[in-house]
Amino acid sequence: MRQQQTSNIPLRAVLAQTPEPGSFPVLGSITPSDQTPRDPETEQKNKAMRGRMFVLNEMVQTERDYVKDLGVIVEGFMRRIGEKGVPEDMTGKDKIVFGNIHQIYDWHKEFFLCELEKCLQDHDRLAELFIKHERRLHMYVIYCQNKPRSEFVVAEYDGFFEEVQQGVNSRLSINDYLIKPIQRITKYQLLLKDFLKYSTKAGLDCKEIEKAVELMSLVPKQCNDMMNLGRLQGYEGKLTAQGKLLQQDTFFVTEQDSGVLSRSKERRVFLFEQIVIFSELLRKGSSTPGYQFKKSIKVSYLSMEEHVESDPCKFVLSCRGSSERLTLQAANIDIKKEWVQSIQELLNMQINFLTGKQSGGSLSRQLSNSSRSSSSHPSTPLKPNTTPNGSPAHNPNKHVEEELDEGECNGLSSVLVTQDYNAVKEDEICVVVGEKVQILASNQQNMCLVYRPANSQSPAAEGWVPGHVLSSTR
Repeated sequence: MRQQQTSNIPLRAVLAQTPEPGSFPVLGSITPSDQTPRDPETEQKNKAMRGRMFVLNEMVQTERDYVKDLGVIVEGFMRRIGEKGVPEDMTGKDKIVFGNIHQIYDWHKEFFLCELEKCLQDHDRLAELFIKHERRLHMYVIYCQNKPRSEFVVAEYDGFFEEVQQGVNSRLSINDYLIKPIQRITKYQLLLKDFLKYSTKAGLDCKEIEKAVELMSLVPKQCNDMMNLGRLQGYEGKLTAQGKLLQQDTFFVTEQDSGVLSRSKERRVFLFEQIVIFSELLRKGSSTPGYQFKKSIKVSYLSMEEHVESDPCKFVLSCRGSSERLTLQAANIDIKKEWVQSIQELLNMQINFLTGKQSGGSLSRQLSNSSRSSSSHPSTPLKPNTTPNGSPAHNPNKHVEEELDEGECNGLSSVLVTQDYNAVKEDEICVVVGEKVQILASNQQNMCLVYRPANSQSPAAEGWVPGHVLSSTR
């Protein structure tokens, strides 16, 4: 009888009963809130770490593809042209087409790809890899400077290069391959930014990665700058000997000489560590503009007037020893401020060295101190070089020459080489222990632009060397 009564109790009531101590709860008493929740912070970190790995894998795989593409150029197009020969009127121009791409290919194939692959096992190596070899990646800047000339030759002999393309059974044209180094140097920047994003989300120390991103953001900008410089025609000097390109922009320039005022003209102006170049814009509105050299002023002879009463966007540049004044009108006041700041930093550095304000000590320490005194990309122009187009319009006055002589007496422009150095970039020179060189300039990277007089072993040369291979002679 009792069993029958129990069977009449609704199932819902049975499940709702509280279990006795020591007994197991029935399944219906377990609610979702009793389950152990996942840690959202851990989930976020794991997801970010997977993102880092994905970016790294993409960088390595695209690097492998890139090396293969470079191989098509070097072992395909270049080899085929060597076997086939070039038209008589094209002799020598084939080297212009390829620039230093063979150097880029060798370095990536024999070194950089292998180093990137090691990063798959040790992710922390990635940032250090780019920081350590940032200077080597400046070979892309040289490549980009040559690119406009390369495009011109390829367009001039397009029929010949189409035949070569067929000869190497390539689906892509030579132009498609020659643009790949420019695309690649930009891709590094984008991938490193993604790597930084995921590293930040994972809560990792990102100081080194941030530094790598900053460096690899500068290289593409310099490449773009040099692409523009590569379109500069009529300048007979060596641009790579003028130091870093600090600024470039378009201004309306008014020239005044002996009271005669010219009509305002549009000019593309390039500010280097050693020289200011004024050029005329050609093919305005074209995707590949050109620039015709007009004039230049060496920073060693440069004077500036920051304010012009009639317009806050104007400033004046002039050459000491000359009556000529150039009034530059910027598109807006921000551009003017950037230029004035960059020029003022160069002039301040020059004054400091010419008046002997730098304290004694090793050359490397002096260069390092001078770098820290500027917030931008400083240089230390000590002595003008002898580039034909870089000379001032008029002879400098005696006072300027005396200042330059005093600068040489400070012990910074006459130095001995203390270590052998083999040039890495095209704008560098090789030096040997015991040689005596003259310093023409230095920059923030502790690189020195030097002049090496001719000797019994080698001709005279001018180029960049690291500051640490030099020692002050007093």
